[in-house]
Amino acid sequence: MRETTIPILPCRTIQPVLDFYTALGFTVTFQQKSPNPYAVVELGGIQLHFFALRQYEPAESYSTCYIRTDDVDGLHSAFRARLKAAYGRIPTRGLPRIGSLKDTSYGTRQFLVTDPGGNCLRVGQLTSQNQRHRPAPTEPIARALHHASLFADSKNDPAGAAKIIDRALRDKEPPTPVQLLRLLVLRADVAGRLGDEDTVRSALTRATALRLTDQERESVRDELQRLEELGA
Repeated sequence: MRETTIPILPCRTIQPVLDFYTALGFTVTFQQKSPNPYAVVELGGIQLHFFALRQYEPAESYSTCYIRTDDVDGLHSAFRARLKAAYGRIPTRGLPRIGSLKDTSYGTRQFLVTDPGGNCLRVGQLTSQNQRHRPAPTEPIARALHHASLFADSKNDPAGAAKIIDRALRDKEPPTPVQLLRLLVLRADVAGRLGDEDTVRSALTRATALRLTDQERESVRDELQRLEELGA
């Protein structure tokens, strides 16, 4: 026997969702307008189904699915390039949006893509066979970064992540420059998801003003790329 799992995801209207996935490089392989709006998109081994729900609110969606790949960096790069070509920029906040590439504390390198229907695709590649969460660091700022990242990109709770970061930024012990950059970039990221543009701007301004050594910049390469995208 060989089984396949296919997610069926909601949206308010089908066409904006299809336009988004077409921009990502997917092919629409089926579309039905009546009796019930329904469509299918495919890319390689990825197949996603969508149905329209008139009373659905995309901004309040909890719909999600996980896509496992053996080249998460390549897929992230391809999606970013295609979105920039389609939108003239890389959408980083609101709907739709694409998140940054991150190494998680549970043996996965991943990024999030949220479509116009509010559906969150988690795209990841295993970096370890141990999928259990690593223990949180004991150092306060490192611990805050650990938990804020989990809230933002695993729990998909940007408001919870924002509270953790704000507490860390008020801590009496100042973060290192690398820690501060990571805190500020993540703060700008979650503020954008929450529609708080004032905080986005202030966090980006502080992050851009930081002075890092070449070695420090290499250690935060993913964050610097996200900083550039958020400021575009």
